[in-house]
Amino acid sequence: MVKAGLSRWMVGVFGILVLVAACSQLLAEQGRPNVIVIISDDQGWADIGYNNPKVYTPHLDQLAKQGATFTRHYVMPQCTPTRVAVMTGRYPGRFGHQALAASNEPAFPLGTPTLGSMFKEAGYDTYLCGKWHLGSRPEHGPNHFGFDHTYGSLAGAVGMYDHRYRPGPFEETWHRDHQSIPGRQDGIHATDLVAREAVRVIEQKRTRPFFLYVAFHAVHTPLDERGPFVDQPTQLDKENPDRWRNEDQIKWFNDPAGKIQSEPDPEKRLLLAAAHHLDHAIGEIVAALQRTGQRENTLILFSSDNGPQGSWPGNAYPDDLKLTQFNQPLPMKGKKTDVWEGGIHVPGFANWPGHIQPKQVSDPVHIIDWFPTLAGLVGYQPSQPVPWDGVDLSPIVFADEPLVERDLYWIWNRKTNRWALQHGDWKIVKYSKQEPMDAQDWQLFNLTKDPREQTDVAAEHSGIASKLHELFLKQRSKDLQPDTPTKPTG
Repeated sequence: MVKAGLSRWMVGVFGILVLVAACSQLLAEQGRPNVIVIISDDQGWADIGYNNPKVYTPHLDQLAKQGATFTRHYVMPQCTPTRVAVMTGRYPGRFGHQALAASNEPAFPLGTPTLGSMFKEAGYDTYLCGKWHLGSRPEHGPNHFGFDHTYGSLAGAVGMYDHRYRPGPFEETWHRDHQSIPGRQDGIHATDLVAREAVRVIEQKRTRPFFLYVAFHAVHTPLDERGPFVDQPTQLDKENPDRWRNEDQIKWFNDPAGKIQSEPDPEKRLLLAAAHHLDHAIGEIVAALQRTGQRENTLILFSSDNGPQGSWPGNAYPDDLKLTQFNQPLPMKGKKTDVWEGGIHVPGFANWPGHIQPKQVSDPVHIIDWFPTLAGLVGYQPSQPVPWDGVDLSPIVFADEPLVERDLYWIWNRKTNRWALQHGDWKIVKYSKQEPMDAQDWQLFNLTKDPREQTDVAAEHSGIASKLHELFLKQRSKDLQPDTPTKPTG
């Protein structure tokens, strides 16, 4: 019985491998596509129109509708860890504590294989526009990781109109190819600057395909949507405290469908305006592809970096407002920095006209899967084996084959205090300064029956908790421990 089951499993795996090879061969024969990876910042599952009709994001909605929408798309709980995951195809814990939370320290060592270096080795022109936040000094910037040209901020969130990070040694990192830009292009919204740079890259004449990584700062705080009133930071109207100053004259607050103005909460309206602005910028990128005749040969991947911010005390950046529960409400538990679903389950899709058929993919996928998927797409053969944690998504993206069941794994914080692992319908979660060492340490949830993670069923399903605990221990054993020397992984 066991042998028969194993044989069927092996046949299934072999069939998927054959399918992946066939897809890769077909794509190679048809020519390698341009690839654009777009990452938004702090955009929760409900802060996009195709998940929530209250949100006006028509360009993102159309891309999702015409592509493969990942309904169970996962990332890490915060910005730097997710950027590690997408850049390396590996869980951030593999690189040590500095990769487990937002940080200006180098997240991984020089020489680590990244999407940039992979595409460069595969013969692509490589570009980055926007936020890096994987090492905020020039000596560890993106040009050292395979990108031919880069533009944006080396550090994390910035003031939208003066492009400064928080006061301190990383306050001014707005750059082009690691060289500071005099004046930081003050007075132009960061979303517009990043989109303009992406359009400039797309419009260049070239003889090779390109890889473009576009990491927007929106919709992360500080939220600041001034429209034409660039010398007037976003503030509530003193005469009408439920309205923003100049709100009626700023297009980001006034979508054609009237969705934004139908939101009575001014702070939620401000987030919706930022999402509208972000969506418009992505529309400009798509329009540039169409205008230059490159749309049909360009794969676009989109994801947020983590769940919604929720509330924010303000005063960390220039013109930084205090905001309370300003994202759209989630139909799940948790938010940014949580390993509950709300912190890690975000919008995500793949769009490539004529190659990816419109569909919804219900298999659990993770942003760590993008690297091996793209490597297979372009026929990349690393000189040394890369220990990717992700898997090639070609079977579900380019066909309708299910993925082989696997576990997904999360930890968060420099002094790690949040732990989770998912396998199939089941998920274990632990919030504690003490690392889970025993199956009894976990809460257990069935995500199909209890997507809001309200009912701990560990006592009733101790065998399942034990199985997932063993899977957790295997994942944890691969992480870099504090006294382990850091070195490149390929």
